[in-house]
Amino acid sequence: MEVEKNKMHEERFKRLATRRTNEILRRLKILGNCSNRQLYSYTKEDVDKIFIAIERKVREVKSKFDRPNEEEFRL
Repeated sequence: MEVEKNKMHEERFKRLATRRTNEILRRLKILGNCSNRQLYSYTKEDVDKIFIAIERKVREVKSKFDRPNEEEFRL
């Protein structure tokens, strides 16, 4: 029973993670469209701010996968 539960959780993770990752990649591609200098005007500082924010969030989320799951307190 526990093996079936783990398999179900693994399949759910793969399904959701795949969908969410593809959505992020699609959105990054759309963000890349803003790089067209014929349509948009921006500075190196603007671009740096964008990627600092993205990289910070990626590190934050990645760290959640690196640390062990915290047990929930129960009485």
